[in-house]
Amino acid sequence: MVELKTDTSIEAMYEAGQVVGRALTAVQKAADVGVSLLELDEVARGVLREAGASSPFLGYRPSFAGTPFPAVICASVNDAIVHGIPTGYRLRDGDLVSIDCGAQLGGWAGDSAISFTVGRPRPADVRLIETAEQALAAGIAAAVVGNRMGDIAHAIGTVCRGGGYGIMEDFGGHGIGRRMHEDPPVPNEGRPGRGLALRHGMVLAIEPMLIAGGTDEYHAAPDGWTLKTNDGSRAAHTEHTVAITDAGPRVLTAR
Repeated sequence: MVELKTDTSIEAMYEAGQVVGRALTAVQKAADVGVSLLELDEVARGVLREAGASSPFLGYRPSFAGTPFPAVICASVNDAIVHGIPTGYRLRDGDLVSIDCGAQLGGWAGDSAISFTVGRPRPADVRLIETAEQALAAGIAAAVVGNRMGDIAHAIGTVCRGGGYGIMEDFGGHGIGRRMHEDPPVPNEGRPGRGLALRHGMVLAIEPMLIAGGTDEYHAAPDGWTLKTNDGSRAAHTEHTVAITDAGPRVLTAR
């Protein structure tokens, strides 16, 4: 069931989204060669504490997970696509890092992700990240009243495939509200004009995930959480929480 949010609820979700935006900004600023992923998790925890927010990631355990998630950010490096668990790994020159973060504030959730490089970037990584950001922007632009879910999926997929990148078939965005994951699912590839009609009050987490090697195959790491590319190529992940309104899409996690 898809819950339509009131304008008042969307304003409350904006407050949660802004906490997420501040956390991601702080994490990216702190990320440097020699900094550990656990240290980045501590940075995000500090932002959440200061805002009086909690983490929907910490302790989260969906059906596929053997253990609860132990952190407030997902930190995925190089060939890790999503759901990376922060560890003592220290960032190296040229690493490609994807950080996913959420916040729960006043009973509402926000969810967003960014990808960036540390130290000297590889040109291929710059292009991959730029394409992921373009795919996200295309998905957001299609999130308008009167369109359908397939229009968002088609917009994202067209940019990703046009760049020569792979797409995780079984993972995409999702509805969001009082819980981090709600209906409806938001695919990253699809046919325009098909699927659920978009209405004022829907709030979606739109999140392209791109595989540089061009294949769609991935596997779970031994930790049971991290999803990695099968071919060892790098990956990028971008995400915003977006409210669909009669005035157009509103990005609630804008940084």
